[in-house]
Parts: sequence; C-alpha cells; structure tokens
Amino acid sequence: MKIIDEPLEGLFVLQPIVYGDERGYFFESFRDDFCRQIGVKKAFVQDNQSLSSKNILRGLHFQAPPFAQGKFVSVVRGSVLDVVVDIRKNSKTYGQHVAIELNENNHTAMYIPEGFAHGFYTLLDNTLFTYKCSDYYHPESEGGLAWDCPELGIDWGAQNPILSQKDKINPMLKDFKSPF
Repeated sequence: MKIIDEPLEGLFVLQPIVYGDERGYFFESFRDDFCRQIGVKKAFVQDNQSLSSKNILRGLHFQAPPFAQGKFVSVVRGSVLDVVVDIRKNSKTYGQHVAIELNENNHTAMYIPEGFAHGFYTLLDNTLFTYKCSDYYHPESEGGLAWDCPELGIDWGAQNPILSQKDKINPMLKDFKSPF
C-alpha cells in the first residue's frame, strides 16, 4: 500500500498495489503492519459493512470518547463520495473536510482517526461499503453533524438524498460541542 494523500493531520488516503492480468486482479486490502507504520495506535476490533442503493447518504457520524473509533474504510462494490470532517476542537483544521471518491475500480481506502466525523453518499446501486473500527459500537456515545451544514461547505453532488431519521436531526457545526 502507498499513501496517496494526507490531507488533514492523522487522516490517510491509501492506494493498494493492484496486480492484474486476464484472470482478474489481486491486492492486499489491509495490512496491520502498514497501519502501525502510519501511526495507527489501536488494533481494529470490529468489521462492519453496509449495502446501499444509489442516492443514500449516511453520516456524518462519530463515537465520542471513551469509545471513540478510528476507522479503515473502503468500497468492495459500487462507488461513494466519502467525506471526513475534523471535529478536534484544538486542531488547526477544525471544521475542515476532505471528500474523495472510493470505488470498486480505484480500490482506494482511507484511514480515519478518532476525532473526525465520517459519512458517505452512494453514487451507484448495490454499493458495498466496508470498514474496520478500533472500538466496539456503543449507542450511548454516538454523535453526528448535519450533512448539509453550510459552515462545512461540503459539495455532496446530492439532490434530495435518502437519509435515516437520526441523520435528519444532527446539529449544525455552530450548535455542536465537540467531545474531542
């Protein structure tokens, strides 16, 4: 794997080395030793995946300390616009975001450390999104930010995305008190 971008401190956009021929392709989608080299301190303890139709927007989510999660995210099938927002209140990039397309053709992955809100918008039907988490899910520590917060200025390219009930009521950045 190689780092193709480090847009915000602690956040890594990663590209595997893909070996392909007439039979298909092979690549290492995850390596613990590489994660340790880029500074991942906690082991991943839970794997999650979601299947979504086109035009689904999930996020922007995080888990607060002491159950904060680092995540290693990628797309197995389909395509998403993946968005990460820095919510570390003492960070010089607080409130800034990165948006990148992850899809089944570019095989790009991202390491998202604790202290970031994360979400994605599906660009294709039957998109299979997968992520490793550094802590277990704890509903009581779940939080979020409004996906359409004007202060964040995220261009999702979405026209009336389909949202969960909880994602419809997440706070704007101006009303948000970061636990990080």
